[in-house]
Amino acid sequence: MATTIQNISPLSIADSLQTNKTDTAAGEDFFSILQSTINNVNNQQKKADTALGQIATGQVKDLHQAAIAIDKAEISMKVMLEVRNKAINAYKELLKTQI
Repeated sequence: MATTIQNISPLSIADSLQTNKTDTAAGEDFFSILQSTINNVNNQQKKADTALGQIATGQVKDLHQAAIAIDKAEISMKVMLEVRNKAINAYKELLKTQI
């Protein structure tokens, strides 16, 4: 049983630049994703603050759910901070690039 290998043509720089043009729709999608993620983290932080207040005042109905809300808020904040740090590092690397 013989298999054939198809030739793969290398991409030229011009072809890759044409496919990577900035598209406003893609930029808006990224912005909306980023904004919804930030809003989600903010909502989780608010839920965690409410859960902490209920624990402090003794009004908590389900301690496990309160602990889960606090942990979710903590983890989501850590992830958001790491994304921010990666974005800042990428920006700094771009600034170092000489044209």
